[in-house]
Amino acid sequence: MANDREEMLMTWLRDAHAMEEQAEQMLSTTAERIEHYPSFKQKLEAHLRETQRQRDVIRACIERRGGDTSTIKDLAGKMMAMGQGLSGLFVADEVVKAAMASYTFEHFEIASYRSLIAAAEAVGDVETARVCREILVEEEAMAAWMAAELPTITSQYLQRLAMDVEAKH
Repeated sequence: MANDREEMLMTWLRDAHAMEEQAEQMLSTTAERIEHYPSFKQKLEAHLRETQRQRDVIRACIERRGGDTSTIKDLAGKMMAMGQGLSGLFVADEVVKAAMASYTFEHFEIASYRSLIAAAEAVGDVETARVCREILVEEEAMAAWMAAELPTITSQYLQRLAMDVEAKH
């Protein structure tokens, strides 16, 4: 039974690593395309740096536990993020869709880290639980920022649209 719990923790850590790879790709692609929303762009770039660190500390947890990351999961996450980034090319309201996607993804990450904390505690992995708590705080902060800024981004988009200036990104 304990072995099954250990294996599930490793599986979920690999999932989290892939999730951070996906987040890195999404944040990078979105930040590169945003031109007219400087506060959103700056926040995405700052969270990108956090995400890269998060990916690295999750990898360190996996390696400390004697495992390695999943190349297939990492690649799948990156491919999904690339698809999401490309979808912005085909919608007129790219920045609003990107903001909504970012907000949604933050909540997925929050749920993932809450589960990881419980799993790490269940097997007595204090260090992994600590790392996941630190990441959780960062993800919650980004989600709160997105919740507060989503109406502003939407309003800015609509204002630019009404002025007949480039509003998409």
